[in-house]
Amino acid sequence: MSLTLEQVHRVAHLARIEISDAEARSTLGHLNEIFALIEEMQAVDTQSVAPMAHAQDLAQRLRADRVTESDQIAQRAAFQAIAPETEAGLYLVPKVIE
Repeated sequence: MSLTLEQVHRVAHLARIEISDAEARSTLGHLNEIFALIEEMQAVDTQSVAPMAHAQDLAQRLRADRVTESDQIAQRAAFQAIAPETEAGLYLVPKVIE
C-alpha cells in the first residue's frame, strides 16, 4: 500500500494540520517507507513461532497472598466522624449530575 500526495493533504486537512507541498512530499516519502516496512513484516511466515509475553525468558516475582493490614473498621469510624454526611458506613456527597 502506498499513499498519494492528495491523500496526505486530505489526512492533514482532517487532522487540522496546515502543511505545505514540500512538507507533504517529505511526509509522503516517510509514510510510504513505513507502509513498505509493514508489508515486509507481514510477509514473514510466523506460523511456527509461539507467542511471547516478554522478549526475555523472565518470570514475575510473586509475593505471598496474605493479609497485611488489620481490620480498618475503627479507623473508618474515626474518618467518618469528621465527614459532613455518612449513612450505613458510606460517605454521602451532593448530587452533581441531574
